[in-house]
Amino acid sequence: MAADSSDPTANDRNEQSPGPDAPAPASRSSDDRPSTDPADASAADAPTTAEAADEPDPADLESDRADKGSDPADTAAVADADADSASTPYSPALIATAVALPVVLIVAVLVAAFIALRAPTEREPLALGPVPAPAADGPACQALLPALPADLGDYTKSTLHEPAPPATRAWQLPDGGDPIVLRCGLDRPLEFNRASPLQVIDDVQWFQVRDEVAQTGTWFAVDRETYIALTVPDGSGTAPVQLVSDTIEKTLPYQEPQPGEL
Repeated sequence: MAADSSDPTANDRNEQSPGPDAPAPASRSSDDRPSTDPADASAADAPTTAEAADEPDPADLESDRADKGSDPADTAAVADADADSASTPYSPALIATAVALPVVLIVAVLVAAFIALRAPTEREPLALGPVPAPAADGPACQALLPALPADLGDYTKSTLHEPAPPATRAWQLPDGGDPIVLRCGLDRPLEFNRASPLQVIDDVQWFQVRDEVAQTGTWFAVDRETYIALTVPDGSGTAPVQLVSDTIEKTLPYQEPQPGEL
């Protein structure tokens, strides 16, 4: 048999095997292989040094907040201290004015209250009933009434309710109360007789009639041209009778008393 017959398998191997001149295949370097080291993967994912330097550390942030102070009381104290240091101090004149103003106001209120207490009280007109006075329009009463004083001790002149009795005057205390009443031109009092005791006050002879129920005393001047009655409440003192006696003595001439029969 001829030597040409060849083994197909051998031929295939010959075709696949490189020749002596063929370049050897480049071997893969270990650097070209993908790395499976976990440390390398973490290093790859980690930020660069510059990026890490730019990001703040949470611990540093907490420290900064602690340094700045998170206590509201400390913050308020610091704010108050800054406000006090920045405020302008008050001048002595301003402080003196602030201290003196309340004192002045208190003094003014006290003075106003004192004046109000001393001021005359507005009184209602005094109503008096009529009594028989046949000589009320006579010359003696016309001369006496204008000469009477406006005040009788603590009693001041009162306004009479109209129609007022003729030849009549009245005085009251500032807060009112029982009045002092003078009537001129009266008839001779029934109680006045030869046995009646008389009292002389400032050269005027008076006859007194007591009213225990009303607690008043009515004094009758009996030695002038006409009879004059002065009704005085108990406790009003002697000044009213003395002042009216002085006015009568200066205004009306003396006349001998004419008492009634017993």
